[in-house]
Amino acid sequence: MKHLPRLRAALVPLILIAALFAVPGTASAANILTNPGFETGSVSPWVCSGGTGSVVSTPVRSGTKALAAAASSADQAKCSQSVTVVPNTAYTLSAWVRGNYVYLGVTGGASTWTPSASAYTQLTVAFTTGASQTTAEVFLHGWYGQGTYYADDVNLDGPGGNPQPGAPGVPGTPAVGTVTNTAIALSWAASTGTVTGYRVYEGSSVVKTVTGTSVTVDALAVCSSHSFTVAAYNANGESAKSGAASATTSGCTNPGLPKHALIGYLHSSFANGSGYIRMADVPDSWDIVNLAFGEPTSVTSGDIRFRLCPAAECPNVESEADFIAAIRAKQAKGKKVLISIGGQNGQVQLTTTAARDAFVSSVSAIIDRYGLDGLDIDFEGHSLYFNSGDTDFRNPTTPVIVNLISALKTLKARYGAKFVLTMAPETFFVQVGHQFYGGAGGGDNRTGSYLPVIHAMRDALTVLHVQDYNSGPVMGLDGQYHNIGNADFHIAMTDMIKAGFTVANTGQTFPGLRADQIAFGLPAAVSAGNGYTSPAAVHQAVDCLAKGVNCGGYTLRGGASPAFRGLMTWSVNWDRYYNWEFANSHEPYLNALP
Repeated sequence: MKHLPRLRAALVPLILIAALFAVPGTASAANILTNPGFETGSVSPWVCSGGTGSVVSTPVRSGTKALAAAASSADQAKCSQSVTVVPNTAYTLSAWVRGNYVYLGVTGGASTWTPSASAYTQLTVAFTTGASQTTAEVFLHGWYGQGTYYADDVNLDGPGGNPQPGAPGVPGTPAVGTVTNTAIALSWAASTGTVTGYRVYEGSSVVKTVTGTSVTVDALAVCSSHSFTVAAYNANGESAKSGAASATTSGCTNPGLPKHALIGYLHSSFANGSGYIRMADVPDSWDIVNLAFGEPTSVTSGDIRFRLCPAAECPNVESEADFIAAIRAKQAKGKKVLISIGGQNGQVQLTTTAARDAFVSSVSAIIDRYGLDGLDIDFEGHSLYFNSGDTDFRNPTTPVIVNLISALKTLKARYGAKFVLTMAPETFFVQVGHQFYGGAGGGDNRTGSYLPVIHAMRDALTVLHVQDYNSGPVMGLDGQYHNIGNADFHIAMTDMIKAGFTVANTGQTFPGLRADQIAFGLPAAVSAGNGYTSPAAVHQAVDCLAKGVNCGGYTLRGGASPAFRGLMTWSVNWDRYYNWEFANSHEPYLNALP
């Protein structure tokens, strides 16, 4: 059962993003939707989830027909239509709606809603297409268990994105073929019309030009990630770009982890009500142990300090020498021990290059002193944010993000290929970026703010384990909102990381990560965080993600991932407090995966 109070808490602050942006292009007054008033008597070309949409003759706002869509406890009755649009252009979307909790918006972009409309009420939302955006999907939907809503006279005001007269049609989305250490093979379906050749793009740069429908992009770096699109051209012009295909060259260094890993945070500098555990007493079931936490001397200093829990708080704390000896013993068994920076209370803002350099120096000192294997970034709260106008995750401009990326690259270069780098962002900083991106203005300037860091470090990143807890509902790639505490949430959120996703209304797509870089995070027990998930539900989620089975009603967009890395938990201490339910349930399960 979905709960409305949680929906409001998660979405109301973010809906403010549906503001009108000042842009170079403006839309002419023309409705580019097909069947906007449903007067054909059919829903088509609108597509309604689960067959929930129908055309009715009453109640209508104008004409003789309107849309009725029946939201149930399992389906929010989303009805959508895709149209071609012009890049870098302002559009206005509107609709007349009635019913409880009716939403209007653009997939991956702005939206608006009404909690209750007993008579037809107009909803309006403005958005701007990205610099290379050629399609947009508009939608209406209700909310779970709120019954039927009605819509009429839907209008998308703006120019249709017709190609240049005489230009070829759009090629098919490339399929990835043979991948080597330095090359990626691509092939695609031919364009319609007269075609002189095809240009293969990476971002805005042409990397290959061919006359056929296949190519091998070579001279690539070992273990590097790439995303390609294709456009056809002739003497009259160039088609819109195809969908993107992502791939990573082979030759990635194995950091010494098992194929499927159990990852846990150890309260090393505090007790937190669950008790202190000496490093020597941490069971060998944990493959990566993150020491929580290294924290800054001040929010903007960049100077990170780590100390063992004071004896007054943790009477059984070991000596530093015993702590280091226990780390060495773990490493001798193939385990990895990392310093985790941040946490709920450790705000880290690298606002200056001096703070960046202090971060590198102080983190290096901790790693060297304890002989650690690497670094975990657990920046929460207000550590990361966007300045206004910072809208391209591929080329960020906000200092706290730019300086963090620079610092991480320096640390990776200093310690080499075996350096383990993990990240533990909350969904707000990653998957919510599919709907709202902070630099676009108008809402919370932190939404999606991990995306540029993950993207910049994707070739050095060992594991990304997003915290699938302490989260409000988040929209997945299926256009549905998902709630914490069940298999469905973990499946949908993790699939977004594997498949990649459009970033709000920027016109850009965040490419998915390799399967071996992906895990997800859970609270070890009910006391450890909101969103505890039973072991059976966790196993259902991993069955779906790794094997492609037991997915419930969800269809994986990123495909099954046999190399799925594993599970993270907050925390080792809370797991012991609850008699090791997490480790005892999940380590044997992970070890039994192919």
